[in-house]
Amino acid sequence: MTVSDEALARAAADGDRDAFSSLLSRHYDRVFRLAFRLTGVRAEAEDLTQDICAALPAKMRGYSGEARFTTWLYRVVVNAASDRRRRRATYVKATEGWGDVEVARQADAVEAADALDWLTAAMRALPQELRDTLALVLDDVTHKDAAEVLGISEGTVSWRISEAKKRLREMKELEA
Repeated sequence: MTVSDEALARAAADGDRDAFSSLLSRHYDRVFRLAFRLTGVRAEAEDLTQDICAALPAKMRGYSGEARFTTWLYRVVVNAASDRRRRRATYVKATEGWGDVEVARQADAVEAADALDWLTAAMRALPQELRDTLALVLDDVTHKDAAEVLGISEGTVSWRISEAKKRLREMKELEA
């Protein structure tokens, strides 16, 4: 004598693992077929089916027996597919434009690298005292500390920075 799906479902809801296993054996292919029809992609249907099977023991507690088990199970599959589509849509919306952001970020990085390369080359053309002073200040050393390191006055550091900027501007204008 074959036990009905509804009887197995009530037993599975009460924690009967054998009843759950029997239900799963009977309906796994049905769940997969519906998942495939809902997703249209085999790999996604397989993932969805596995997710449903993993969640089914907890969901079984919600089976009241008012509807046929297969009707209830179909509803579980349809809801799971809908949830997956909603999550994917949210993900797509959240990640929309990230490609543009990455392209812009890489372009900015290239631009910054080019600017740093230009500055490094241009600094080589500066007299040694201007180059040393500028290198310290570009490394976030205060004018006061740079003066101490170089053994000069703070005013001289400021003048050297001003002179270095003026010469770098001139170099930049000659390139343009």
